[in-house]
Amino acid sequence: MFLDLLIRRNPQFIEAAMSLHQQGKIPANSYVLDLDAVERNARTLSQAAFKLGLTTFAMTKQVGRHSGFCQAVMRAGIDRSVAVDMPCAIACDRAGLKTGHLGHLVQVPRQEADFAARYLKPDYWTAFSVEKAKEAASAAARASREQPLMARIQTEGDIFYRGHEGGFEASDIVDVANRFDSLKGGRFAGITTFPAMLFDQETRQVKPTHNLSTLNKAAEALAQAGRSNIQINAPGTTSSAVLSALADAGATQVEPGNGLHGTTPLHAVEDLPEDPAVLYLSEVSHHYSGKAYCFGGGLYIDPVFPKYQVRALVSRSPTAQPLALRNVEIPDYSAIDYYAMIDADGEAAPAPGDTVVFGFRGQAFVTRAMVAGIHGVESGNPEITTIENGFGDPVSWPRAFAQ
Repeated sequence: MFLDLLIRRNPQFIEAAMSLHQQGKIPANSYVLDLDAVERNARTLSQAAFKLGLTTFAMTKQVGRHSGFCQAVMRAGIDRSVAVDMPCAIACDRAGLKTGHLGHLVQVPRQEADFAARYLKPDYWTAFSVEKAKEAASAAARASREQPLMARIQTEGDIFYRGHEGGFEASDIVDVANRFDSLKGGRFAGITTFPAMLFDQETRQVKPTHNLSTLNKAAEALAQAGRSNIQINAPGTTSSAVLSALADAGATQVEPGNGLHGTTPLHAVEDLPEDPAVLYLSEVSHHYSGKAYCFGGGLYIDPVFPKYQVRALVSRSPTAQPLALRNVEIPDYSAIDYYAMIDADGEAAPAPGDTVVFGFRGQAFVTRAMVAGIHGVESGNPEITTIENGFGDPVSWPRAFAQ
């Protein structure tokens, strides 16, 4: 879905990635990042958010918490991350991107609360229950800190992805705030939900969810109870195009992830300020029964769109020309993605060793893929920065052992 966008708006990135792969500098099964484009995108978002009085936390899970990605968004003015889980927070912190928001979407395990409070020192820590709030506050007290706590709220009619459910009943928010304030080491700071905005397939627009209305009503109740300066955290499908709508709805915090590399659903149907800055790179392995098989390992396509015909650019030489496009069959999610199957009919059939470039919206942190950063695409002098795994650790692959 995003390959056409890459071909049209960042062809030099495709060609750079292909060239570096053919030189043996990028392994197959890699998410590749155009770090200069990421920095430009992050600057666009951070400046727009600043003008609207919004605090920006960067989500990094989609690109495997890559250290170069973290540093690119920092150079652009975003100095805090939202950590989807503890490994995310640790990887970002190690890269220099400190923790702005922890505990949402994934709560902090009990035995890791002390580490989070003492070493990560998150600006905000979300709890789905009083018990988890107590754990956070107690850990902060042991670290001689006072921890600002966010309450994840929900009510009938709100939307959750299956497996994301949890949170306080929104109508109880004033009592929840009082309980948070009573905890030694903690204080109530605000409310959050997910998703606050979603892409609508029919209208091809990003629209507020019922969850955002729930946040508004809870904020009104808190205001009527005499509480001011409440943080309203409203993540979901965040790009520069939706920041004004979020600010108008009362949000104070936004958390772009895919927006930082130009792959929100809206980017696929409209030309937004952010450029596409990520691709997935593989290599043809062998042929079987009329298909060319390419290496997998990172073929998780985030299902924000209905199923569509996946395509890839396949070539031995760097190219972003549509003539190099081939239809591809991706294994079902119930299967291990050792390979994908490329249409090998016609002239110039894919050959073993050919580079394969996909342009889908991924989630690198749930795959076996590596993540490679590139600087210098626009200048015509692309260079690899680091190759890391989904936890932001340097990867040991054969070329690394030889260096």
